[in-house]
Amino acid sequence: MMIILLLFLSSQLRDAAAAWTSASATFYGGSDGSGTMGGACGYGNLYSDGYGINNAALSTVLFNNGATCGSCYQIVCDAGKAPQWCRKDKYITVTATNFCPPNNALPNDNGGWCNTPRRHFDMSQPAWETIAIYRAGIVPILYQRVSCKRSGGMRFTINGRDYFELVLVTNVAGAGDVAAMWIKGSRTGWQVMTRNWGTNWQSLSYLNGQSLSFRVQLSDGQVRTANNVAPSNWRFGQTYATSVQF
Repeated sequence: MMIILLLFLSSQLRDAAAAWTSASATFYGGSDGSGTMGGACGYGNLYSDGYGINNAALSTVLFNNGATCGSCYQIVCDAGKAPQWCRKDKYITVTATNFCPPNNALPNDNGGWCNTPRRHFDMSQPAWETIAIYRAGIVPILYQRVSCKRSGGMRFTINGRDYFELVLVTNVAGAGDVAAMWIKGSRTGWQVMTRNWGTNWQSLSYLNGQSLSFRVQLSDGQVRTANNVAPSNWRFGQTYATSVQF
């Protein structure tokens, strides 16, 4: 029995170690993180959208054309590789809110670290300084995907005009990254939406004058339905909050 238990614990430890992946990290956006607002995921003010300054721009291989927007990662500085630059036993959980573009012309610039196939996080400066010393500039890290924790429910911002609804979904917990969306008017059935860019999803339907419902599926397959999110007198440019969450 003892041998079986030891083998089981050894297996568990190997699985835990395998969950961590090596990468590198830099920082951007200033000491207050204000320069990280907005970005390639489509979020605006990261505070009002539910994400704050614990965020990061992901390199090409991690960003996956915006499919990982909203996903969360636990990050530690790899003290085994850079003990002089790492804050020992410190970790941070960040949300993917932006894209770190490749820059082949300047391999020593931060953009060069985001070239394919590098796994790289360009973090907000406050988040980065939680795990590393400012003077380092760039450090080796270990990261793992984790569940996102949010306060309150999902929010839907409706942009566009007439026959074009462009919906930004924010403050998403659980897996965090939206894999599919549907929209329903009070006089229609459910209609599949398509990703326009980042976490903006589009519908080509005239839904003015109808209350709107949304169905959201995350990358792990979980689905939530938010009924009658926007009233029949909804307007473009408005954000509608819900109590629905993952």
